Amino acid sequence: MNDIPSHPDDDFPAEVEMSLVDHLEELRRRLLRSLLAVVVAAAACLALVRPLVRLLEVPAQGIRFLQLAPGEFLFVSLKVAGYAGLTLALPWILFEVLGFVLPGLTRRERRLVAPAVAGSTVLFAAGLAFAWWALVPAALRFLVSYGADVVEPLWSIERYLDFVLLLMVTTALAFQLPVLQLLLGALGLIDSRRMLSAWRWVVLASALAGAVLTPSTDPVTMLLLGGAITALYLVGVGLVRLSEQVRRPLEA
Repeated sequence: MNDIPSHPDDDFPAEVEMSLVDHLEELRRRLLRSLLAVVVAAAACLALVRPLVRLLEVPAQGIRFLQLAPGEFLFVSLKVAGYAGLTLALPWILFEVLGFVLPGLTRRERRLVAPAVAGSTVLFAAGLAFAWWALVPAALRFLVSYGADVVEPLWSIERYLDFVLLLMVTTALAFQLPVLQLLLGALGLIDSRRMLSAWRWVVLASALAGAVLTPSTDPVTMLLLGGAITALYLVGVGLVRLSEQVRRPLEA
């Protein structure tokens, strides 16, 4: 019986025989190192938490903030340091994830996963920047101007930072959509033609996602976020289309 030669892309270049216990032990080590990276980054951010809080207050443009309960600013400081530490430690966490999964992937899967992880990191940072420069200022301008002739804005520092941090994180997560599309397209689960034909449902889903992910109820922020999600979806369609055109000559 003749052996069927395997394609080089289906080889496992770094395959290592390990028992289940060894896999679990490696997973434990990598989780602990990731957790340690988050703790160290959060501790460093806690030492600089006052400049971080002042930076997050910038979009409020002169609004006065109050501490409405004893220890409120302490808990806010821990929360801000935790979010910032997790963001700073994200590259190391992704490095540990890649170090755990890459040995069990083929060459073809490696060429897919590594760029996807890199793109995910870039899009996460882009989502934070978009929320900071566009969504947060637009939301605050609308919310402040809506009742400016009736009430004086005096805000709780905790609720304000909860609003800003939640909006930034949800936006950064929404920016992962093109990476998800590219992975689904590369795995052959969906193609660019079907993605593009569903654009009406995407617009509807983007509007609903903008309403759900936005911590406030103002229409400006929901429209901006929904529009950004729709634009990201179309970018993902373009990336899938490009990957299909590149893949066809290789498969011929």
